[in-house]
Amino acid sequence: MLGQLFSKLEDYYEEMVSIRRFMHQHPELSFQEYNTAQFIKEYYEKLGIPVKGKVGGNGVVARINGRLPGKTVALRADFDALPIQDEKDVEYKSLVPGVMHACGHDGHTATLLILAKVLNEMKEELEGNYVLIHQHAEEIAPGGAATMIEDGCLDGVDVIFGTHLWTSEPTGTIKYRTGPIMAAADRFEIHIQGKGGHGAQPHKTKDAIVTASQLVINLQQIVSRKVNPVESAVVTVGSFTAENAFNVIADKAKLVGTVRTFNDDVRQYIEEEIERITKGTCYTSDSTYNYLFERGYPAVVNHPKETDFLIVSAKEVPEVIHIEESELEMGGEDFAYYLKQVPGTFFFTGARSPGANPTYPHHHPKFDIDEKAMLIAAKTLGTAAVNIHRSH
Repeated sequence: MLGQLFSKLEDYYEEMVSIRRFMHQHPELSFQEYNTAQFIKEYYEKLGIPVKGKVGGNGVVARINGRLPGKTVALRADFDALPIQDEKDVEYKSLVPGVMHACGHDGHTATLLILAKVLNEMKEELEGNYVLIHQHAEEIAPGGAATMIEDGCLDGVDVIFGTHLWTSEPTGTIKYRTGPIMAAADRFEIHIQGKGGHGAQPHKTKDAIVTASQLVINLQQIVSRKVNPVESAVVTVGSFTAENAFNVIADKAKLVGTVRTFNDDVRQYIEEEIERITKGTCYTSDSTYNYLFERGYPAVVNHPKETDFLIVSAKEVPEVIHIEESELEMGGEDFAYYLKQVPGTFFFTGARSPGANPTYPHHHPKFDIDEKAMLIAAKTLGTAAVNIHRSH
């Protein structure tokens, strides 16, 4: 069975690359992926695979039923791009100014489409059912996963698997982790209201820049002095805005940042602590504030049984050279929502070309993947999907 699966995937590898490069040339931003969704839907329709579009927004869900009874397995790929100018010098460079696939979602989609094509060709020999979830809007909260789930994409699903092509690891590597693997990703915004005035008369003002600067420093005490050191957490102020003429003391300032956590109690504590520190800092300068905390994706928490099974499956893929436990990743992923509903696991598939120098990180204008990693991802996901019936 696996030999046939692998052979067919290898036969369609060039088509997989072609799909990925087409998508790379025609990226679309989160919640605007209309042409991409239509491309995916039409691909399934041409294969005669039952498919539904506009699932929870721009999502697409296809279904393949094996001839034999078994579990229902879901496989997920995302397909939105980022507002980044593509600076690579390659033939498949983005044709859309200011938009590019800088995170590998084009590769995820190509991987799942070809895997679906192969599973469909083998359906007379397969057990169970296969749900192919093509998700829009992973990059921007609230994301596409939650609305797709509300629209029924997980109805009847027993287990789900997903992977992310990961250029920080060399091709041939699979990285897994039981329990938390990616962090909850939240956003906060603080507006400081002081009293402006002439730069030569500070005693008549309430300097919003000084207050906001002090607040930036005070917020650093949350993780370093208030969160248990065994818990992972990040509080980052990423934007500080207070634009004025050089001789004017600002009456207002704005801070925007992110919080990353794994533990729900720590998440709640930090949300409350940011406001407590903001309130105290503003009190000392006789200023006022407005505080907004927006919860983004929850932490991605993998299920033990399914993660163990993924490890076993990866060992059956000849091109997988290293299988390693992943470190905790502070990045966010709305795959978390699927795992809150059904058992499953999310893992990383190494996608750094051998000898690549330099290696550009995800979300970089020159980001690219080793396309051979797509074949490894397809084989690993396919192995897990086909063999899951024997393990449950």
